[in-house]
Amino acid sequence: MTPAARAAAAIEILDAINAGAPAEAQLTRWARASRFAGSGDRAAVRDLVYATLRRRRSRAALGGGDSGRALILGALREAGVDPATIFDGTGHGPAPLTVEESVAGRPPTAAEALDLPDWISQRFQHDFGENFPQIAATLRERAPVWLRANLARATAAQAQSALARDGIETAIDPRCDTALCVTAGERRLQASAAWREGLVELQDLSPQIACAALELTPGTRVLDLCAGGGGKALALAARGAQVTAWDAAPARMRDLPRRAERAGARITLADPSGPQGLYDLVVADVPCSGSGTWRRTPDAKWRLTPENLVALERTQAAILTRAATHVRTGGRLAYMTCSLLRSENEAQVADFLSAHPDFRLETSRRMSPLTESDGFFLAVLRR
Repeated sequence: MTPAARAAAAIEILDAINAGAPAEAQLTRWARASRFAGSGDRAAVRDLVYATLRRRRSRAALGGGDSGRALILGALREAGVDPATIFDGTGHGPAPLTVEESVAGRPPTAAEALDLPDWISQRFQHDFGENFPQIAATLRERAPVWLRANLARATAAQAQSALARDGIETAIDPRCDTALCVTAGERRLQASAAWREGLVELQDLSPQIACAALELTPGTRVLDLCAGGGGKALALAARGAQVTAWDAAPARMRDLPRRAERAGARITLADPSGPQGLYDLVVADVPCSGSGTWRRTPDAKWRLTPENLVALERTQAAILTRAATHVRTGGRLAYMTCSLLRSENEAQVADFLSAHPDFRLETSRRMSPLTESDGFFLAVLRR
């Protein structure tokens, strides 16, 4: 595909996202329908779409609108590329710019340059103070790729060596004994022997740090109450815990048995009707705004509304209350989010402790995209 054809594909995908399609689903749909596109083309289109979603507001200002054409026009102007070389109407490229499009657009305002909805900017300003501009700027950039070395199969150094044999370069992070940051060759990962043999899993640095911070002894009984795809369940099982996984939407766990087999982990799936009994540790990685992961899912920050956030906070409180019923006396409850917002983190924990005097806060940690990749929050409560 030519650069113009890639731009045309990105325009089509962005228009579908504007109409309500989730970004990842739309990219997958386009790739399946575009057999002519090679792996390099698919990667380039994906990168262009995601970079534009991260900077949607500033690129809309530069391009003079929110349509796919305007956003790509804004991306070209941001990069200093002559739009006429892309919007030339030849082959599979986009049609030439109209007179109106040629004169539309302007430099973004200070608020637009943050690439956040105004109401989110106000919340971040309140929560982060002087660090707010840096956090906003970081969320405009691509996130690094992190791997978790599966301790049931290999140490981080052993996994690093295995990855290197397949041309995947990584750096070991000293803050967590399982963390590997991919520095080159990331697109070779799923074809690598290290991946096939279960030596590594995709997992960001911050949840790896959170899982490693949970005190476990061999045989610790753990309930992962919002298991989703099972990343944390696998990480805890690799450290010797006896893990039971459950999710309110069981379909989210459909790949977990296969992933556990590849990782050499034993994970019990609770009955779909709900888990039973008491556990040494209950992990509640609750549904949240995902604001700490907006570099990876940038369309989510444009879909979130104040009303959505209030509904999420109610769900979080309800899950915490339910999780507490499964914690034995002397056991712990680990509350986790991938949110940066205090209302989903410290405020939720404070409200829970106020209503549950039989629990006390042991530790609380907020992780920032400035230092620990994705934004993440962990609070450990002891019963």
